[in-house]
This record gives sequence, structure tokens and C-alpha cells, in this order.
Amino acid sequence: MLNKIYKWSSSWVGTIIIVLVIIFFIAQAFVIPSGSMKNSLLVGDMLFVKKFTYGVPIPHIPWLEIPLLPDFRHNGHLIDGPKPKRGDIVVFRYPLNPKMHFVKRCIGLGGDLIAIKDKHLMMHFHEGNAYMQKHFPKKHLLNISGKFWVLDPFMSKYAGIHHDKSVVDNGLNPEKLFNMMPIIVPKGEFFMMGDNRDHSDDSRFWGYVKYKYIVGKPWFVYFSFMKNKEIRWARVFQTVSTLQKEALADRKEDKHEAGIY
Repeated sequence: MLNKIYKWSSSWVGTIIIVLVIIFFIAQAFVIPSGSMKNSLLVGDMLFVKKFTYGVPIPHIPWLEIPLLPDFRHNGHLIDGPKPKRGDIVVFRYPLNPKMHFVKRCIGLGGDLIAIKDKHLMMHFHEGNAYMQKHFPKKHLLNISGKFWVLDPFMSKYAGIHHDKSVVDNGLNPEKLFNMMPIIVPKGEFFMMGDNRDHSDDSRFWGYVKYKYIVGKPWFVYFSFMKNKEIRWARVFQTVSTLQKEALADRKEDKHEAGIY
């Protein structure tokens, strides 16, 4: 029996089927094409995306992005799974053109209130005041008419999130980079933002992401190169979570050396 399985898997047909099963249901290779997630993910990072993190999405023919099966369940998935959490880096289909893949950080869930003031992200989580008081230090909380808002809730945890000081409110740049009136994320949908906050095309401009567009979670970088084709060896075979932890550790070390606490 094992000999037959080995021979089948070694054949062209068996190899093709195994590769397609992996691509359709387990992992798929992606290349980071833009700097919207800099410094967490860099242009030229080649990574595998774990496609079963948030359930099993309907398989699509690679490159053509044609679905192999109808959307029987009307949510883009064959099998439901856990939903993205705040802080997760997520690969999803661009809602305005589902043949395109985007990668951003999930910052808002259904029921969350989100606003931006002078580039500062402000959030009132749907769990309420007690939740925010428990999970965030007082210095990050703003009390506005009895409702707590968390100021820049993810910056201290994810070192890659940053702003470009050269991008200023001069009337030429999009207003939502600097100020955005409070909005509420619809139930079952997600608000995505790039870590390179001033150079990201994300939910601030085109809206929310439904579960049916969620593809998976970046797994690990299998290769990485810069524009001059120089290889970033330090990133090769590193998981995305490891890269984020290392970046946070480096930031803390830099602050310690500078005497900043």
C-alpha cells in the first residue's frame, strides 16, 4: 500500500495534485510588492501564507484567480474558522477587486468605534470601558463624555507601526491620513490598516473587509531581497511573528540605550 502511494506521489499526476492541494488549502506563496506594511513586512519579502488560519477559503486557480467551486455558504469559505483578531497581519482579497490580494494589519472588529485625530488612531473597543481599563494603561486612555478611547492602541506592541514625518497636512495629502470622524465597524467585518500609516491604501479610504474576502495569515519568509537584488539573509526562514518580536526587542533596546523609558 505504502509503495503504491509512493509511486503515485512520485508521478507527474500525483505531484501536480499534491502541489495543488497545498496551494488550495494549506499554504500559498506571495511576494510583498509595496511598502504599506514597512517595517513589519518589507518590499521583496517572499512568504508563505497559512490558508487555514481563519477557516478554509474557496480554492481559486492561481494567477487567474477563478474560483473552483461556487460560494455555497455565501461567505467565501468551505469551512468556517476563527476570525481575525485585532493586531493580526492578514492576507485578504481587495473588496473592490477580489482578484487582487492585500496584506494589512487588522485593527478593528465589528462594533468598534474608530477615529483619527492629528494622525493619532483613537479606538473605543466594542467590549466597553471596563475592558479598555483592564488591558491598557491610563496614559493611553482618553475619557470623552464618559466613553473611554484608547490612543494609538497598537504602536507599543508592534514596532513596525510608524508615521512619516515628511507627510504633513498641507491640503495636498488625503485628509483621512490626519483626521477621520468616528466610524463604527459593521458586525462581522474588519477594519484594516497598513503599518506604514502614511503610505498605505487601506480601510480608511475604501471601507471594511468582510469575512468572505479573508484568505489567511502570513506564515514565514522563505526569501527576501532588496531593490538592488541584495539578499536579506537575516529574514530568510523567519516566521512573521518572530520578526515582529525581534523588531520590538530592538526598539526597546534602542530606547534603553538612549535613556528613554
